[in-house]
Amino acid sequence: MKEDTLRKLKVLAEAAKYDVSCSSSGTVRRGVKGGVGNTVGGIGVCHSFAEDGRCISLLKVMLTNYCIYDCAYCVNRRSNDIPRATLSVSELVDLTMEFYKRNYIEGLFLSSGVVRNPDYTMERLVRVAKDLRTAHRFNGYIHLKSIPGASRELVNEAGLYADRMSVNIEIPNEASLKLLAPEKDHASVYRPMGYIQQGALESREERRKHRHAPRFVPAGQSTQMIVGATGETDRDILTLSSALYGRPTMRRVYYSGYVPVNTSDPRLPALKQPPLVRENRLYQADWLMRFYQFRVEEIVDEAHPDLDLEVDPKLAWALRHPEQFPVDVNRADYEMILRVPGIGVKSARLIVCARRFGRLTSYDLKKMGCVMKRAQYFITCGELEAKGVNELHPEGVRSLILQPKRRKKGGELQLALPFREEPV
Repeated sequence: MKEDTLRKLKVLAEAAKYDVSCSSSGTVRRGVKGGVGNTVGGIGVCHSFAEDGRCISLLKVMLTNYCIYDCAYCVNRRSNDIPRATLSVSELVDLTMEFYKRNYIEGLFLSSGVVRNPDYTMERLVRVAKDLRTAHRFNGYIHLKSIPGASRELVNEAGLYADRMSVNIEIPNEASLKLLAPEKDHASVYRPMGYIQQGALESREERRKHRHAPRFVPAGQSTQMIVGATGETDRDILTLSSALYGRPTMRRVYYSGYVPVNTSDPRLPALKQPPLVRENRLYQADWLMRFYQFRVEEIVDEAHPDLDLEVDPKLAWALRHPEQFPVDVNRADYEMILRVPGIGVKSARLIVCARRFGRLTSYDLKKMGCVMKRAQYFITCGELEAKGVNELHPEGVRSLILQPKRRKKGGELQLALPFREEPV
């Protein structure tokens, strides 16, 4: 690798680290004769794990970190004095192929700052994906960031080569976005989202008629919101997320705790560190909406617009609704068992299947993976005699769950093995 190319790669890889929209692709591209690579097991990106525990790597890079916009929250904003670099289309294609051949990566995650105008930048991103697919017959995973404001034609062309596309909302409220990024608006974000959705649905319908019709963004789309840069409540954020999940092609909404990269801007909050606990709680609430059949108004409401930072959203809901408990795991339906703190989707399914063959006890629940430290206050089963949330009251249960673990006296024990010395 040339020294200049290596310098550019370091700058642009560092600039891309703030985009957290890395997820499992949900698509499979099988190896073909004469082609290079494949997407194995439906997962094709960095920070994801295959079913066999294998970590899958991704070249996560920007085409350029020059940008015509001056967004207050972005490290690559126009007014920042930072190292800048731009990779040509051929340089990026060659880097991807060389890294793949050396088994460094299994796919590409490509984003870019906006130079000249959205269509000019989007056209360069499309050329990278097109050259990889057609000229080099690369069959690995490709995730492209769609540029807000890009034309329908370019978005439609990009969708033919990318496995997943994403358009970042960044700020959930239009007024807050105008404050921090006056040159942007939500309309320019939602238009490409609509193009991607329409293209994917048309492709799905076409493939029902013609088996070999080209696929369009088979892994769907994702988006990202910054948390903590503006004053939106968790209720505002989750309400928008719920609406986005109503779109048939939206697979993931990501939450990125605001990193104070531009501390001198008075429009931004003075944070010492990113709100990582809040970010984690939002992901947990997102999980409840997607897999646990919770509605937004059950997780956050007018009385509780923000998530509890001390306990997870599921436990917080249970403590606010003691009238729903205890739940008899041997009789309750699947939906109600899912709402018990300490019982996950897999455990709930095992409970529903296993109880047909006999009455379940707390020992059985532990074997199924239930976290009895939490679940014991919200269930009845077999011989379980622990007092529930109604006897101990929600405040008492909360303090019991939150109390720190006590270490055994004497600290950690070390096993000493007295080996007999061999004679010299």
